[in-house]
Amino acid sequence: MSRNIIAILRGVTPDEAVGIARSLIAGGITKIEVPLNSPDPFNSIAQMVDAVGDQALIGAGTVLTPEQVSQLAETGAKLAVSPNMDSDVIAATKAAGLLSFPGVMTPTECFAALKAGADGLKLFPGSLIGAAGVSAIRAVLPPETQVLAVGGVGVANMDEWAKAGVNGFGIGTSLYRPGDDAATVGTRAEALSAAYDKVYGDALD
Repeated sequence: MSRNIIAILRGVTPDEAVGIARSLIAGGITKIEVPLNSPDPFNSIAQMVDAVGDQALIGAGTVLTPEQVSQLAETGAKLAVSPNMDSDVIAATKAAGLLSFPGVMTPTECFAALKAGADGLKLFPGSLIGAAGVSAIRAVLPPETQVLAVGGVGVANMDEWAKAGVNGFGIGTSLYRPGDDAATVGTRAEALSAAYDKVYGDALD
């Protein structure tokens, strides 16, 4: 799992989830989330965990409650991503043994999330914060903090975000839109992986 890119499969359905996950992995992206406002999301997640859980980090996005965390943990998933900073959700996520990436936008939210035990920060919406805003926030965070930019990130501007101090990205519509087939997603994953490698080079973890 080298590239710090989380594929966001908003709208994916259970019958296509495994095929798309396999295409993402083949294209070099091995971190995948299914937002919980997708159709039958826990079914999709469970199927992906069973099929490719040994090859990829599988989880959910738009995780808003401790109850959703519990249901997610039952699938065998290992990642919970939220659009907001909720200390109860972070605590439940860590208690369940999952990685926690809450959504934050301000320094106050960043430090509150880290204090609550978050494994990393999802700067959202990235398009509104901008690279300059990220750079300013990054300067005051502990240097080891994992910072992912989500929203407004793609092949064309990845370098700008990297220079601002972002460690990785959550990528949604640049990778997958409802109705896209697995081959299309795989092609986009290959292009995104190539761009990431060009920007981060030896920084691959």
